[in-house]
Amino acid sequence: MRNHSLFTWLYPGMHIKRWLFLLVIGMTLLSLGAAYLLREAYLAYDFPGVAHYLTLQFIPRWARGVIFVSLALGSVGIAFWKLNQSLLYAVVRPGAQNGSMAQSLYTKRVLSRGPRIVAIGGGTGLSVLLRGLKEYTSNLTAIVTVADDGGSSGRLRQDFGVVAPGDIRQCVAALAEAEPLMSRLFQYRFRSGDGLEGHSFGNLFIVAMANVTGNFETAVHEASRVLNVIGNIFPSTRADVTLSARTQDDELVHGEHNITEHGARIRDLFLNPPDAEAHPDAVRAILDADVVVIGPGSLYTSVMPNLLVEDLRKALLSTSAQRLFVCNVATENGETDDFGVADHIEAIERHTAPGLIEAVIANDNLGALPEELHSTPVSLEHPDARVFEHVRVVQADVVAGEDRYRHDFQKLAAAILDVYHGRENGALEAERTPSEETALAAR
Repeated sequence: MRNHSLFTWLYPGMHIKRWLFLLVIGMTLLSLGAAYLLREAYLAYDFPGVAHYLTLQFIPRWARGVIFVSLALGSVGIAFWKLNQSLLYAVVRPGAQNGSMAQSLYTKRVLSRGPRIVAIGGGTGLSVLLRGLKEYTSNLTAIVTVADDGGSSGRLRQDFGVVAPGDIRQCVAALAEAEPLMSRLFQYRFRSGDGLEGHSFGNLFIVAMANVTGNFETAVHEASRVLNVIGNIFPSTRADVTLSARTQDDELVHGEHNITEHGARIRDLFLNPPDAEAHPDAVRAILDADVVVIGPGSLYTSVMPNLLVEDLRKALLSTSAQRLFVCNVATENGETDDFGVADHIEAIERHTAPGLIEAVIANDNLGALPEELHSTPVSLEHPDARVFEHVRVVQADVVAGEDRYRHDFQKLAAAILDVYHGRENGALEAERTPSEETALAAR
């Protein structure tokens, strides 16, 4: 009975009870006014004998009061029930998970009071993270890499000169509250067809919308509106950037796709042009955030390109938000072979600044991976773990049970919220030096 949608209207934070109370007061006053008028009419006018039976005067007054109050409560209950169903038809889509307007409204009220979380990354890792976080807050901002130059995104960048839409498309699908069929359509990839093979429908939709509106950001906004997206999605930069890497063999490799295919150990990573300006809304979101989550995702080709944008890096060092890094649960063949948690943090700090990361969420549910993946679980064990002296490590089971190569979106989101609320287990507290405390205070 407590789970019935009618009782949802009475939950805290709905901003409904006060108006229901006012409605009850108004109905009570109306009833009293009607009672006074009827009493006056009863005393001043001789009613026919049938009125004796219609007004139940053969029943004691207390019993009549109980009967009329019961009828009133029943009528009001049925009215609210039917009103809920009628409004549900227009507001909540059929077959929705939150199958009542009251539950839908309650969910939106709760999510609107959630923490302001900024997620930075790209690829599948970022979309997995967003899919989990949207269950806790609607104050979400995704800052997405635009350095992708392979596959459908690369072809569209070359043909139309647009920002790479692929990673943004995945974020739109992850944050969408539209019909599941619409989300599947947005992610649909053509398997054949001259010029269409390999393209994602969502990529084509965003590029077409950009041509119609004349602006890529407007195109993303309109796509988000169509799919009823929770939160905001911004590219890390509006500039047409190329990702470049210098390998341990001192070889230069240009282009995200080529870096991934090359497979050599990376020594340095940089953007061309190096002075690409950050999206101003992305900078503002970082400065206003309660939590900034970096990763998960391909370290050098999804996560790092965002951190190489100077304005974003400065915003991260200036924000008062908690800065969390979600380490991958498995190494990536050709990019992070044999990396541990400390190696991931060291690579980020080497390309940005020490102290950029305050805490790291590391998976502690390690298990063997299929040989064909050429991957191993990312471990905390490291011969030189001095990086942990200034980074707090939070260990949690965040791996997906059916695919141990990736994170479980529900486990990961719960772990991040636990860190935000100070409920994390297995945390290794970092001890900062006085100089580090001074630097933090200066920020």
